[in-house]
Amino acid sequence: MEEKAETFRYTYSAKEQEEIKKIRDKYAPPKEETAMERLRRLDASATRMPAALALTVGILSVLLLGLGLCCVMVPGWEAWFVPGIAVGVAGIAGILAAYPLYTRLVRRKRAKLAPEILRLTDELTK
Repeated sequence: MEEKAETFRYTYSAKEQEEIKKIRDKYAPPKEETAMERLRRLDASATRMPAALALTVGILSVLLLGLGLCCVMVPGWEAWFVPGIAVGVAGIAGILAAYPLYTRLVRRKRAKLAPEILRLTDELTK
């Protein structure tokens, strides 16, 4: 008589389980947003748009400064020397304005979101 050895095999892969969970979450019905999730989302939204706008202004200003430097430094373009200085100064002004623009927009956005965030924090701390 043959005796069969029954064994239990289990293979666990954290990466596979995580991938399965992500795929399952895509097809599961949407769950309700909790108060803490809403608070996090509101807090993040206070800086998201101002940061994007300030970065855009800063990057465009750096490009403008570079254009002005090119106009000033290229030999044979003497006619572009004075306009190149003006363009470069405009680029520097934009670079200097990017951070104050960010802080002003964040302050304004936080003032707009303050009542809702305070209401949510009161609800969560009780």
